[in-house]
Formats: sequence, C-alpha cells, structure tokens
Amino acid sequence: MIDISELSRLSGFSASKLRYYEEVGLIRSVGRRGLKRLYENEVKARISLIALAQTAGFSLLEIKEMIGTEGTPDLKRSALEAKADAIDVTIRELTSLRDGLRHVMNCTAPSHLECPRFQRIMHVALTRKRPGAAKRRNRPTNG
Repeated sequence: MIDISELSRLSGFSASKLRYYEEVGLIRSVGRRGLKRLYENEVKARISLIALAQTAGFSLLEIKEMIGTEGTPDLKRSALEAKADAIDVTIRELTSLRDGLRHVMNCTAPSHLECPRFQRIMHVALTRKRPGAAKRRNRPTNG
C-alpha cells in the first residue's frame, strides 16, 4: 500500500491532482490511513500511463477510455495510431515553421514583408485551423 503523499512524491503529481484523478475515475483508492488515502502499489503504473498519455496529447476522457477504472488497461491500437498520425502532422508543421523562420531570419529581402516565403508562412498561419477560427471568420462585420 502507498499513501497519497508518497504517490504524489513519486509521481510528481500534486495530491489535489491525484484526488481529481480519483474523482473522475482514473485511479481508485482502497482505504485510508488516518486522513490519507491509500492506494495499491499498482496505481504507480496507472499514473505512469496517465502521464505518458497526457504527454502524447490525449484528453483525460480519452485516457479513461483507454485505461478504464481498474484492471488491465485496454490500449486501443486504432486510438494510438490516430494519435501517432496527429503527432506526425504536428511535427511536419512545426518543422516547416522552423525552417521558414530560419529562412526569414537570414532573408536578404529589403523587409520581411517583401519575402515571398514569409508571406506564405503568414498565409498558412492565417488559414490554419484553430479552435473557434471558423466562428471568427464567419462573424458579420459592421460596415
């Protein structure tokens, strides 16, 4: 058995975050020692999976669906593949952005705004899908 303080120290997650994970069903305590929640030692593996999944960009709901509330996690290969594909897209976008910025940094155009590559970068940034971007573009104007 491991108490919440020790789990917090080992995982780097605050006790309040661990309590929240318990509240939403990602982990489960098995009792108390005084006021401290107790967990089975296996919870460390679940916490590691949660940390890894968050690093990969999965939401808590997606993580809950993958690891369940108890027992052996059911990591769906299709979900992992989709996330890996999304990460590949992000890597390509960021690589392109980095390369473009390096070009602009050394560009000999009289001004950055006159550089065709910088203009393409600005166009991509403007048209890139962002949360709420469609709503803003379709909003009526006054005039």
